[in-house]
Amino acid sequence: MTRWLTAHPIVVLLLFSALTTVMAWQARHFELDASADTLLTEGNALYIRSRQAGQEFPSDEFLLIAYAPRNWPVLSAQTLADLEALETRLKKFERVATVQSIRSLPLLSRARGQLGSLDDPGQWTWAQKKWSPDELAPVFRKHPIFEDLLINAEQTATAIQVSFRVNPELDQLDRDILALQAKQLNDELSASDQARLEQLKARARPLRQALQQTRNAEIEAIQAIAAEFEDDADLYLGGGHVLAYQLLNMIRNDLLVFGLAITAMICAVLLLAFRALRWVLLPITCCGASVLITLGLFGTLGLRATVISSNFIALQLILTLALVVHLIVQYREEAERDAEADQAQLVRRTLQRKASPVFAAGLTTSIGFASLLISGIAPVIAFGWMMVIAVGVSILTSLMLFPAVLCLLSRGGTKPDLPLLDRGLSALASLASQRATTVGIAALLITATGLIGALRLDVENSFINYFRDSTQVHRALAFIDQQFGGTTPVDVVITVPPPDNSDLIMTAEFVQRLQSLQAQLGAQAGTGKTLSMVNFTELARYMNDGKPLTEFELTAVYRLLDASVREGLVAGLYNTDTGRVRLSMRVQDTTPELNRADYVAELRTKIEAAGIAPADYELVGLFMLYQDLLAKLFESQILTLGVVLAALLLAFLVIFRSLRVALIAIVPNIISIAVVLGTMGWLGIALDFMTITIAAVAMGIAVDDTIHYVHRYLKECDGDGDAVVNTHRSVGYALLYTSLIIALGFGLLGFSDFIPSVLFGLLTALAMLTALLADLTVLPALLHRLAGATPRR
Repeated sequence: MTRWLTAHPIVVLLLFSALTTVMAWQARHFELDASADTLLTEGNALYIRSRQAGQEFPSDEFLLIAYAPRNWPVLSAQTLADLEALETRLKKFERVATVQSIRSLPLLSRARGQLGSLDDPGQWTWAQKKWSPDELAPVFRKHPIFEDLLINAEQTATAIQVSFRVNPELDQLDRDILALQAKQLNDELSASDQARLEQLKARARPLRQALQQTRNAEIEAIQAIAAEFEDDADLYLGGGHVLAYQLLNMIRNDLLVFGLAITAMICAVLLLAFRALRWVLLPITCCGASVLITLGLFGTLGLRATVISSNFIALQLILTLALVVHLIVQYREEAERDAEADQAQLVRRTLQRKASPVFAAGLTTSIGFASLLISGIAPVIAFGWMMVIAVGVSILTSLMLFPAVLCLLSRGGTKPDLPLLDRGLSALASLASQRATTVGIAALLITATGLIGALRLDVENSFINYFRDSTQVHRALAFIDQQFGGTTPVDVVITVPPPDNSDLIMTAEFVQRLQSLQAQLGAQAGTGKTLSMVNFTELARYMNDGKPLTEFELTAVYRLLDASVREGLVAGLYNTDTGRVRLSMRVQDTTPELNRADYVAELRTKIEAAGIAPADYELVGLFMLYQDLLAKLFESQILTLGVVLAALLLAFLVIFRSLRVALIAIVPNIISIAVVLGTMGWLGIALDFMTITIAAVAMGIAVDDTIHYVHRYLKECDGDGDAVVNTHRSVGYALLYTSLIIALGFGLLGFSDFIPSVLFGLLTALAMLTALLADLTVLPALLHRLAGATPRR
């Protein structure tokens, strides 16, 4: 194969050119998806129950526009005019169903004492009555529905809620899909059901893509409208789809900006290290080809990049480069060793000596990423598959495209390595050989400290804290979270017996029970706005001059409510057909020291203390879905690390055919993981959907250098001279170059506005530098001390 490659470089180049062109065309199908659903598992029981609850208690898709005037009070004529202007513009959107604000919703509490004669609730709006600020202020103060929903408690900001119509075809498809998914919970899904499920998903996919494009266009248009009012007021957009849109833009920006920055940094380091333009252009060509081919494969296979896999381009660039740099160093060594050999001979010898370790390094990297497949978390699994494919492309590009292009170039001269690097490597070689015991003790102390820190690891998740404080998305999320009753929804769905009298919507006993429970849950630290049928009974009591209402009077108030309020809010809180009630809460993510696991445990304690059996209630919603996934992180992290260590040990055993060498080779990677996880634990960096992948990613990348070092060391043991010194002087340069490039490349992510990318980049850079130091000190010290047991090659 090596001879064929070097004999037919033009054929290989033409094949790669064709493949890259085709895959570049296919890359147009590649998608980024930052929606919340990409972090959820469709087969998860809680996910299915949450979707079922969403259908049982229907609520419209909506977004929120927070409005905080800077130059006049919220309850003023100018605010009224601005709200009217905004509402008028928003109602022109094709998908908009309703636009609600304190201007347009009936203020029924102003009809106090008129409960029996209220015949037209639509007349009791601020727009119709033009009440003065002094008249309005007490209406909204402690209002059971509107406070923290459409106006904040301080009455310094208000909000417009924009509801959108659903796509009937997509809505029906989603219902059919959910019905089939629900069968999975009881293992009732037949083969024909599974086939139909896949067909329905295929039909829904283009509709969902079109809907997402429409949503993005709507958000951009609404942002443009809101910008017209920003001279006098602060306006913030909120809602799940707004967050997904902002997150998608941030990821795209990071892919472009940091992809270019990493490429520029790679060029600079390569030029500094090798001081020849060919050793810059050739690696960049290989990196570019590998990225384009990978993007095309993802587009063909329908693999989408999510929040978790958003850094895959940086990973792909650096993985390809790491493999190519080892080939460059070996080629330069061959050229320096034999001044008479022609280019084809040098390339052939380079491949003969390096193809095996390069392939082994790529294989072990794949093992590191493949360990993510057992995490049990859908987006993490998808990330694992994506990187396994990406590593395969990197190996193919390095071992075929690189030598083919190199064969077409002239031999060229080689320049000596930098003296500073030579002195540094010599010092490390001496340290490993002459201070092996000291090196071993230091490694043990560092590893122990890291493992102790790892025991302090916790799991947490807050979308607000995913963004730098200076970003617009963080300001919007924090403002809405603090001023409008929280951001992340959690619902308590309770089964209650229906009223004996079918004319009633609820019984007095039920209302009292729900009142007590809502008061307890609402007082819990971290709970924002709570909404249930209790809020409407409080409104009805106020309208009845503070007198308790009978069950029949309460039913009458329900009938008198504006249709949009009754259908949009009440129907989403009480289902008379199923006899279940929904208590809707929002968690305030900015609550100091909020521990989300403890929060959920306290919720359950209070619900069951109210006399509600576990079988009669369930906690659902986005907050619970994320907590359910986070609860699996500890298990999956431990399982992932255990599997990857066992798999790497087995791979080392196959590659080196020595258990002792395999055990020695695994040590630097254990040290690297201990340092990363320990640093996270000591610094209080929680495990979340991004940081869960760091250990597996770091080990998968760092193990490459270990394989190259051990492979060369075993070769040097068959020759003359000090094996440690000779290995440092040869492969040591490749380790330095690749680790430096990887660390600097990932370190650039520290400038991102997306905090998970920052942590991912900095911690991976730390892992690489730790692995480099361990590979050049601990690894040779162990190999040197156990030289008598080292197999000869």
